[in-house]
Amino acid sequence: MDAKELTLDVTRPTHPERAVPVGQRLRGAWHRLAPQILFFIVLIASWEVMARAAHSPLVPNSAAIAHELIKICLSGFAPVEIGNTFLRMSLGFLLALAIALPIGILTAVSRFAERFFEPGIILGLTVPGLVWALLCVIWFGVSLASPVVAVALGVLPALIISVQQGVRSLAHELVEMVQVFRLPTSIVLRRIWLPVLYSFIVSGCRVGFSIAWKVIVLVEIFGMSDGVGYQLNAQFSTQNVEGVIAWTLSFWVAMLLVEHGIFQPLERHANRWKKGTAV
Repeated sequence: MDAKELTLDVTRPTHPERAVPVGQRLRGAWHRLAPQILFFIVLIASWEVMARAAHSPLVPNSAAIAHELIKICLSGFAPVEIGNTFLRMSLGFLLALAIALPIGILTAVSRFAERFFEPGIILGLTVPGLVWALLCVIWFGVSLASPVVAVALGVLPALIISVQQGVRSLAHELVEMVQVFRLPTSIVLRRIWLPVLYSFIVSGCRVGFSIAWKVIVLVEIFGMSDGVGYQLNAQFSTQNVEGVIAWTLSFWVAMLLVEHGIFQPLERHANRWKKGTAV
């Protein structure tokens, strides 16, 4: 019996996929999107009521914000700045993931390793992203290393915990089988642990990406000359509230696209083998 046979039940869906009629797909899409559309309507209406009640330039109406948002998007300025921010976030995130995988697996299978890394994980969970941003700007200055390292430090604890939970969810019988057959570590990692960890890593990435956004903005405010954080700081310095909100919304839209275009499809793909056990 090889490693591929050992992972047959883990990686293969329990039932073949069935063709779904187009009408049913459209109804399903509407049921998923309708609450979100309603949220946007309520949000815009609530903001408009607040803006009209305040009668202040510090609380611009929806039309002013929409005009500023359309201006920075159609000019191509927002996509470029968002791209710069996403590049830094992604590099920091990949660095954190590369470190979290071995540490998470080690702490899940070794009690000594768990106790050794526990203080560091708790420290990482409690230290605000502002601290990492300030320290990295001091250490690395205006360079790519500042946002990358700051993001990695900010999201690393959450990713380690996700990997730990994934390894501990591994069936006890499968672990014993691996030990009996004395499979090489590389095969165990590639054929058994990583397929099981897949769904946990995707869930951890969704949480970690939201943390990374908060850290990267602080780094760009304090130590970068471009990016969404830098633009937010520039708009703040001129008291342009429409600009601050427009840049925030532009990145929010980008994050929604990432969520619906990347993370949710990955999560469905990672959890496809669970469909057969769903009630």
